[in-house]
Amino acid sequence: MSRLFRFLQFCIVVLITLPIAALPLRLAVKAGDFLGSLLFLVWSGRRKIAVDNLSAAVSRGALALDAPPEQIVKQMFRNLGRSFVEVVKIYYGLGDRIVRSVRFSGVEHFQKAREKGKGILFITGHCGNWELNALAVGLLLSPVSVVARPVDNPYFNRLVERARRRNGNSVIYKKGALRKILGALHHDEVVGILMDQSVVPAEGIAADFLGRKDFIMKTPALLALKTGAAVIPAFIRRTDDGHVIEIGAEVEPDRSEDAEQSVRNSTVAFSRPIEDYIRRNPSEWLWIHRRWKRSEEANADNRQ
Repeated sequence: MSRLFRFLQFCIVVLITLPIAALPLRLAVKAGDFLGSLLFLVWSGRRKIAVDNLSAAVSRGALALDAPPEQIVKQMFRNLGRSFVEVVKIYYGLGDRIVRSVRFSGVEHFQKAREKGKGILFITGHCGNWELNALAVGLLLSPVSVVARPVDNPYFNRLVERARRRNGNSVIYKKGALRKILGALHHDEVVGILMDQSVVPAEGIAADFLGRKDFIMKTPALLALKTGAAVIPAFIRRTDDGHVIEIGAEVEPDRSEDAEQSVRNSTVAFSRPIEDYIRRNPSEWLWIHRRWKRSEEANADNRQ
């Protein structure tokens, strides 16, 4: 793809999103609801994936719903629409009110982990407005290094990276990330990792996630066992008047003599808070992801 095409692509998106960013917050929320509802109607492929994923999880007994799966998925799309609008305002420097209005619970768990002096691993998932999660933590609690994949379009990536680096935060791109993460933890810094999506077998362990086996990212377990960093779950949840970030108690890794079993047990333990969040807030998780696309490989995995 030529540089000129990427630049034109960027300009078109800016022309569309800048007016949204300029909307008063009350109107922006309504625009987000409309956008999410529209996506639910027209993005039929992803809607089907989401409904199938959610329905299958219910049928496995992994979670219970108080509404039909289609209604939960529609709420999820509306959350995506609102999150998109919020993030657009933040990216253009017009969302300070959104970030500053985020409330916290469980800060005492963060403070206790800080006392260990070995760095903190925030584990989270694609829950609520996950982009806002790191921005609010950076501004209101502590700078955080976010592990992320760069956006394919370099012009978009500069815009996103500039926003992510506000409030003292930094970005660690996945390519060559291990050395930088170890360095950050060595200096008693905070690193945030999204660990809820399917990974290739070499990067994960085969275990149940919401009642069905697939590969779960093992990187947090490897890092915690190597560095002694405190592992803290942190999830953002939408409320009637904004957002709240819920910080959980430290999850201790398993330190079995068998190193492979230790990584496996720790990975499962770190994944449980994500499953618990999804059970409590099913409409705020990203069901449109093909989370169990490697289930056959995971079931055939012999490293168990």
